[in-house]
Amino acid sequence: MITCDVVVVGCGGVGSAAVMHLARRGLRVVGLDRFTPPHDRGSSHGRTRMIRQAYFEHADYVPLVLRAYRLWSELEQAAATKLYHETGLLEIGPPDGAVVPGVMAAAARHGLDVSQLSANDVRRNFPGFVVADGMIAAYERRAGYLRVEQCIAAHLDQARAAGAVIRSEESVQHWNATGSGVVVTTDREQYRANKLVITAGPWAATLLEDLNIALHVRRKPQYWFGPAAESYRADRGCPAFLYETRDAQRRDAGVFYGFPIVGPEGLKCAEHSGGGDVADPLNLNRDVDDADLGRVRGFLNNSLPGVTTTLVDHAACMYTMSPDENFIVDRHPRHNQVVFAAGLSGHGFKFTSVLGEALADLATTGSTELPIGFLGLKRFQS
Repeated sequence: MITCDVVVVGCGGVGSAAVMHLARRGLRVVGLDRFTPPHDRGSSHGRTRMIRQAYFEHADYVPLVLRAYRLWSELEQAAATKLYHETGLLEIGPPDGAVVPGVMAAAARHGLDVSQLSANDVRRNFPGFVVADGMIAAYERRAGYLRVEQCIAAHLDQARAAGAVIRSEESVQHWNATGSGVVVTTDREQYRANKLVITAGPWAATLLEDLNIALHVRRKPQYWFGPAAESYRADRGCPAFLYETRDAQRRDAGVFYGFPIVGPEGLKCAEHSGGGDVADPLNLNRDVDDADLGRVRGFLNNSLPGVTTTLVDHAACMYTMSPDENFIVDRHPRHNQVVFAAGLSGHGFKFTSVLGEALADLATTGSTELPIGFLGLKRFQS
């Protein structure tokens, strides 16, 4: 049996950050992952993840994401590598939709630099994007993308430098609370620790099944297309983009997002809405699904016609959805020595730096000054 101060289960986006923050506080930390992070078996892969400040999902996320920006900058300096790329973000949708009104409300509440645009404004400033009459847009300059695998690698490198041990290719079978501590059993070893941090992504429902949270996993394909017009290159001023298309007459009605061309793989585009249910995360179907691909191609044909729909590459990841599609970050209600983050619902990677810090606070002091109260378990209690 191996003894340590803290065991972290899952070393993807949030887990890698938690391991680093805990190790930097002088704790003996062991991070466990059933694969070798960064990897493509969970939710945190696919080269790029969007980061933005004006949060239409819930304005209370804004202080957290502002802290995340600072932490990403600090990690870049420590790792001496570029992680955040500021391209700007163009968000388009109907005036009575969820996206643009939500963006502008969050920007007004928190004093963020976001401009509201008309359809004509978009056509004039971003000619590669087709916008129907009556649609509106928001442009956020302080937005862009994170290099997802490099972010995880940087967190883990910094964690190891601070003394953490990362155990890869080791599957957690179960954990047990023992008085004020925990015992974690894997397929290779047992670990006795004072605290346990669960950041297991698609496997969170299994490890937290005693909480009876209705977490479910969705399959989310990502696609890269090319060739495309030069106007879609990041170095030519093309922003990241997010479209809310709610016209029921359109086959591509939903929410779609993408990134400008930033490398040889072409322009990345995917659907944020929808997604098939995943019964077993270990057996995710990673093949190209013609129906999913057809929806994304239809969106590109309608909205970014200068991009050919020739498929260059693809990947499949997973969203772990909470009942209200907001994160769940809290202490276990019956075992104070156990803390967790789960149900990031497809919009969590940008927050992983700050969620790791929040979990380190909860594990070491039992509380945090970070504003995560709205993400607690209490909101599900009747």
